[in-house]
Amino acid sequence: MAITDLTLTQWLLGITGAILMGLGKGGLPGLGNLSIWFYAAAFGAKPSVGILLIVLIFGDAVATFAYRKHADFRLVWKLMPPSIVGVFIGFFLFDRIPADIFGRVIGIMLLLMTGLHFFRQWLLRNKTNDHDPIPHKGWFIGSTGVLAGIATMLANAAGPIASFYLMAMRLPKLAFIGTAAWFFLLINVFKIPFQAAANNLDLSTLKISACFGAFAVIGGLIAPRIVKLIPQKYYSAIVWTLIIVAALSMLV
Repeated sequence: MAITDLTLTQWLLGITGAILMGLGKGGLPGLGNLSIWFYAAAFGAKPSVGILLIVLIFGDAVATFAYRKHADFRLVWKLMPPSIVGVFIGFFLFDRIPADIFGRVIGIMLLLMTGLHFFRQWLLRNKTNDHDPIPHKGWFIGSTGVLAGIATMLANAAGPIASFYLMAMRLPKLAFIGTAAWFFLLINVFKIPFQAAANNLDLSTLKISACFGAFAVIGGLIAPRIVKLIPQKYYSAIVWTLIIVAALSMLV
């Protein structure tokens, strides 16, 4: 696919999806999941994964700069090793499991994990020390990281899973955004040779991605101004609501 072959519809869907991705990377959770739909509609499910990957990296770069003072790198380094394992598994499955079917599996698991989160919150409601040890357990970090790695390799769809992990760690709003930005920048750059090896990323798709990536930068620059207007208590509610919506959307 050459950039000169793109139709007007593909340009409109690609630009809109890129702006939404930039807004999502800049701290407006859930919008990034909408961009997955836009790119799949514009370029087809499998090719869209490679094209969107570079757009994601553009958005990640802006987000890491905007929130560079707020990232918790301890959580990034804990989540990276199992996520890398997940990328290897996703690479093996890339041509073997349709992304839409795997998306339904991810949606079900997200709903189960969200239910588990609120159940833990209910159990902790009368405790004076609200520290929850479960998110710090190795099995929790490992399973979440592997699942995120698989989902991001197959469909760039690890956003809700990473959000689940970071929200369970009860990070403040800005730390949540900054930590997520650095995690996804590192894991997305790591994915580049795997997408190339899967014949889903080449020079022509890189040119297309770079054009759309400029619009992701615009979205990423606008997003922090909007984030400042959202109070912490409402922000948490928005994140969890959009995680549920994203999970349900994967089941459709």
